[in-house]
Amino acid sequence: MKALQILKTAYRATIEEQDDTIVWITHAMKGAGAELDVLLKGNAVNYAVAAQNAEGLSFGDWLQTQPPRLGRDIDTLIGKDVSVYAVDEDVVERGLDGAELVDGVKRIRRDDIASLVRNYDQVWQW
Repeated sequence: MKALQILKTAYRATIEEQDDTIVWITHAMKGAGAELDVLLKGNAVNYAVAAQNAEGLSFGDWLQTQPPRLGRDIDTLIGKDVSVYAVDEDVVERGLDGAELVDGVKRIRRDDIASLVRNYDQVWQW
């Protein structure tokens, strides 16, 4: 069984846990042998930006000592043969068109999502 995970909500639990829960579980499931790919859309396309840096994040006296490194996490997924797609229009709408995306992220048009999902047995939207 091959599944496509569609991530639309960005930075879920990254303050408390330092990792996006869905990106983290994708790593774990891939390590256990699951066949998974990821489609980033909406605000989640921000995960594809390579040069993210949340170091120094603080709220009052509290300092985030384990900041999220989502660009690295996406790069590592790609290194595990997980295809990572980003919706091109969402990248442009967020002003990221000139940003350096993680190597290997595949930009697709919104109109091509229906064709993409046909390649999977299951689609999970988060």
